Amino acid sequence: MTTSSTPLVIGRVIGDVVDNFTASVKMTVTYGSNKHVYNGHELFPSALTSKPRVEVHGGDMRSFFTLIMTDPDVPGPSDPFLREHLHWIVTDIPGTTDASFGKEVVSYEMARPNIGIHRIVFVLYRQKKRNQGVVVWGPPPPPPPGGCRDGFSTRNFADDNELGLPVSALFFNCQRETASRRR
Repeated sequence: MTTSSTPLVIGRVIGDVVDNFTASVKMTVTYGSNKHVYNGHELFPSALTSKPRVEVHGGDMRSFFTLIMTDPDVPGPSDPFLREHLHWIVTDIPGTTDASFGKEVVSYEMARPNIGIHRIVFVLYRQKKRNQGVVVWGPPPPPPPGGCRDGFSTRNFADDNELGLPVSALFFNCQRETASRRR
């Protein structure tokens, strides 16, 4: 299956987060029961309190996938010097299932942008095998005590774990909510 990566190029996901790739697997992301993620659409933090359902529509039960959720716009889109902020990693997701069947390596953290409109990116990789042995924080040194998730690199993670290019990606925009929007 080949899909257009145009929204990912226009949204600078290709370039800022991953290199150019051809999507070969369909992935759907849903928050709650009905908040579907579409490239470039907006979701507010109040809809993101629980981890989403991420479905992999490809491969089979013998193929496994790694999911990364990241924010490349930290602390703000005009000067993202802490790029990227890691929100979630799930490995060993069997094809044709969802992320709940995988192994959560880094626990889900909801997006809470403070400055500007942030892109929240989901990237899916096909693993070479199950239990591929994931290195989350390769060189440079691991994050400081306290578990800071800033400074993550999706590209470096994929290289360190020999994942190759992504097979799918989606992103949505998210910004701080005013009190009146939460009501």
